[in-house]
Amino acid sequence: MLAQVRSYTLFGLDAVPVTVEVDVSPGLPSYALVGLPDKAVEESRERVRAALKNAGFPYPQARVVVNLAPAELRKEGSHFDLPIALGLLAAQGVVPLEALAGLAVAGELGLDGTLRPVPGAVNLALGALAEGKTLLLPKESAKEAALVEGVVALGAETLAQAVAHLKGEEALSPAAPEDPVEALEVLDLRDVKGQAKAKRALEIAAAGYHHLLMVGSPGSGKTMLARRLPFLLPPLSREAALEVTRIHSAAGKPVKGLLRTPPFRAPHHTVSYAGLIGGGAIPKPGEVSLAHRGVLFLDEFPEFSRDALEALRQPLEDGVVTVARARASLTFPARFLLVAAMNPCPCGWYGDPERPCSCTPSARQRYAGRISGPLLDRFDLVVEVPRLTPLELARAPEGEPTAVVRERVLAARERMQARQGKPNSELLGRELRQHAKLSPSSEALLQAATQRLALSARSYDRILRVARTIADLAGSERIEEAHLAEALTYRRSLG
Repeated sequence: MLAQVRSYTLFGLDAVPVTVEVDVSPGLPSYALVGLPDKAVEESRERVRAALKNAGFPYPQARVVVNLAPAELRKEGSHFDLPIALGLLAAQGVVPLEALAGLAVAGELGLDGTLRPVPGAVNLALGALAEGKTLLLPKESAKEAALVEGVVALGAETLAQAVAHLKGEEALSPAAPEDPVEALEVLDLRDVKGQAKAKRALEIAAAGYHHLLMVGSPGSGKTMLARRLPFLLPPLSREAALEVTRIHSAAGKPVKGLLRTPPFRAPHHTVSYAGLIGGGAIPKPGEVSLAHRGVLFLDEFPEFSRDALEALRQPLEDGVVTVARARASLTFPARFLLVAAMNPCPCGWYGDPERPCSCTPSARQRYAGRISGPLLDRFDLVVEVPRLTPLELARAPEGEPTAVVRERVLAARERMQARQGKPNSELLGRELRQHAKLSPSSEALLQAATQRLALSARSYDRILRVARTIADLAGSERIEEAHLAEALTYRRSLG
């Protein structure tokens, strides 16, 4: 007897439909699984056999063939356990075939018949919604899937519950989404003593979504500043929150409600190329995609591998990252705000007024040379973060709280949205020239700076975007000379 169960396999961020075909026919007991399964899918045989036995259901003593169609698409993940088990029961007549119509199923089985959560529930829900199917999942995964409006997600705790629902003995209720995640405790800018210019750069970065590089000695406060940046950003809209949640779900990260707060990712400098950019036999999102709509903080910037850093150049420009493999080429969203921090030299004390630097000029040059010119050119803001002495820390006045700075950032964002519908960092070409209008004195200043600093065309445009953001923070419709002069101060450090 033949049974068919609808399921999905994750292909990047998309749930691709897979039909699980189970045929039970007379013959010597055997089990064949075909359709390009990976190791986790192949091992489902033993999990399904034990789960059926321990849950009190028969396992066929016959010839069993399980086909995952389409056959040319590689399948991976343990979430095929439940559809295979239900297919076996339906092929034996334990579950009515008509009960599987209009249903999509995914779930991992424990040996005792319990159902375990599976990654990508939000993505599976989007796939089921597109096909107009009801989704049957483990209970925890069903709560996650219910975040997608319009989908009916049924959650079962055990295989027995799923079978009882299909037989009409005990109906499962549609899952409700969990309450939104409460915002983390706000890290206040007032905790950072001094560093007025760095705080100003942080405000500009948050308002215009400009990439920021901080250079300073150990203990100067670079990490403290970076960790406070997400709290200056506006909350995510529902559409953006669903997009971010979808990425985290596909990566197997626990999701408790829509992720309304911009994500903050801070991978260690030993992260692999695939971990940062994304990869795998079937590519999965990397840190650049997990930071989508939020902040990617790279501390000890020159210590990251050269290949990984150079791979950042595409997503920094395009807002997406493409991972190519022999079987597929997948594109992931990666529009993040890059904040990087580095020491001025290998020992960290070059330019410090109290501690002498032990590095030779050639060592400092090699250290700085780990970051290529094209990558440096993609930073809108470069700011020095000097280390303060204990006396300076004691005398430093208390700065503005995060709430006050955030109000200015939100007001500037509203001006950008009303004027062009996007942050200033995304303005290109003719659109940039249209909205970044210069006063005559500003035009003269920019021409002089272009010649003296030998600015590239990319640097020229980036200065215009930063100046436009500074003008928006000041509530000015036109870029004045003071706005442009301030923007140039964040470019000189590239030297």
